[in-house]
Amino acid sequence: MKTTIHCFLPFIDEAQVKATVEALKASALVSKITLLATADDATPCLGCDLIHIDALTSSETMRKIAEAADSEYILLYTKQNTLVPGYFALDRFAKIAADSKAGMVYSDYYTVVEGKKSNAPVIDYQFGSLRDDFNFGSVLFFNTIDFKKAAAGIDAKYTAAGLYDLRLRISRIAPIVHINEYLYSDVTVDNRKSGEKIFDYVDPKNRGVQIEMEQACTAHLKAIGGYLEPVFDKIEFNRGEFKNEASVIIPVRNRVRTIRDAIRSVLSQKTDFPFNLIIIDNHSTDGTSEAIEEFNSDPRVIHIIPERDDLGIGGCWNVGANHPEAGKFCVQLDSDDVYADENTLTKMVKAFYDNNSAMVVGTYMLTDIDMNMIPPGVIDHKEWTPENGRNNALRINGLGAPRAFYTPMLREIHVPNTSYGEDYALGLAFSRHHQIGRVYDVVYLCRRWEDNSDAALDINKMNANNLYKDRIRTWELEARVAMNKAKQQ
Repeated sequence: MKTTIHCFLPFIDEAQVKATVEALKASALVSKITLLATADDATPCLGCDLIHIDALTSSETMRKIAEAADSEYILLYTKQNTLVPGYFALDRFAKIAADSKAGMVYSDYYTVVEGKKSNAPVIDYQFGSLRDDFNFGSVLFFNTIDFKKAAAGIDAKYTAAGLYDLRLRISRIAPIVHINEYLYSDVTVDNRKSGEKIFDYVDPKNRGVQIEMEQACTAHLKAIGGYLEPVFDKIEFNRGEFKNEASVIIPVRNRVRTIRDAIRSVLSQKTDFPFNLIIIDNHSTDGTSEAIEEFNSDPRVIHIIPERDDLGIGGCWNVGANHPEAGKFCVQLDSDDVYADENTLTKMVKAFYDNNSAMVVGTYMLTDIDMNMIPPGVIDHKEWTPENGRNNALRINGLGAPRAFYTPMLREIHVPNTSYGEDYALGLAFSRHHQIGRVYDVVYLCRRWEDNSDAALDINKMNANNLYKDRIRTWELEARVAMNKAKQQ
C-alpha cells in the first residue's frame, strides 16, 4: 500500500497558505490538504478541504482532525507562516515513523528571520518531557491510527490544552520520536531573548491557559501511575542542634557589581532569632572576594573559598549547608539579587512552622539592575497549590524564589553539582514526601542584567538546560511511579 499523508494547516486566507499548499502538493505522498479556519466566513480554496474550528489547540479540533483524517499519516502544521519542506522531507518523516513505530515524529528545522536562515535544533522527548511548552517545532507528524486512538479517549473540553492533552495521550500509546535532521524551514515571529521568554507560563494573562494545562498533566500522571495524593509526611523540627535558626546561602563567582547589594540586604534583616550569612566564593577573580572581605567585621558573615575547583552552584550549596555554623534552615539568595525588605528572612522561616514544610518558596519581582520593576513583574507561582503543587511541578520549568530548606533534610538529599536546575531538582525531591510551604508576599527582587546566567542564551545552551530539566523530571517521575507501585503491593 502506498504511503499517504493528510496535511492540516491553520488558515487565515488564500495568500497566507498558498505557498505552503503548493510546496506540500509537490510531494507524491500528500493525498489531501485540509485547512483549519477559525473565521466563520472562511471558504475552501486552492483545491483544499476546509474545517471550521474554535482554536487550533482545542480538544474539539483534535476530534475533528481525527474524524477527517483518511491517510496513513497526519501532518499538522501549527503556524500561520509559510512552511518550506526540505528535499524529500516528507518521505523522511514517513520512513522514520514507520521504522520506529512512532505515534508522533518531529524534527530539527531552520528558522528564517528577515531572510536569514538559522539552525533550530530541538531535543529528544523522554518520559519526563511533560512541559506544555516543549518545542517540537511547527511540524507534527502522526501515525493516524495512534492519533485516532488518542483522540477517541479525549474526555475534556480544553480550548488551549487540547493539543497538549493529545500529545500526552499518544505518549501512552506509542513512542514520540525526534529526527535530529533539519527537515524544513519556518519563519520565527518571536524574536525575544531567552530570558524574556522563560516567564511566559507565569504571566497572569495566561492563568486560564495554565489551569487547563495543569488539568491535562494531572490526568496524564494519574493514567501512568505518577500522581501523588495531597498527603505529606509530618516533620518534627528537632533534628540536630543549631546555634542559628537560619543561614542565608550565597554562592558567588565574579559578581563584584552586585555582591555588596546582596550582602547588605541580608545584614539588614530584622528577626527575633539568630542568623548568619554563608558566602561560598567560588574562586572569583574580578574583585568579588575583596568586596566580600569589606564585611568581615560583622561576625554573622562567613566567607568560604572552597578547596575544590570543580563546584557548580549546587556544589557550593552543599558546602554551605554542611558548614558547622549552618542554621536550622538554609535560605537562598543569588549573588545578583536582593531581599525585598528587612522582613524576608522572618517570613520565610515562619512558613516552615506554619505549613509543616521541608522546603519553602517565596514570591519575587523581576527588576532591572537598578531594582526598577520590569515585565511581567511579580512572579508568584500560584500554580503551586497544597492540593496539586507537587504534581504540577512536573509540568512547569521553575519553582520560584527565594527557596529555603530544612537543613537536616538538605544534608541528606544533597544538591546536584550543577549551575542550572539544581534548585528545581531539590524541589521535586523534597515534594515527593513533604509539603512545600509558600510565601505569597514579594520577598525577593530578581535582577535581570546582561550577565545573568539565563538572560540571553543561544539555542544550544537553552536546549542543554531544557534537556537536563526534562531528565530531572524523568528521574523523579520514575521514582514516583515506583513508589506508588510499591504502596499498592
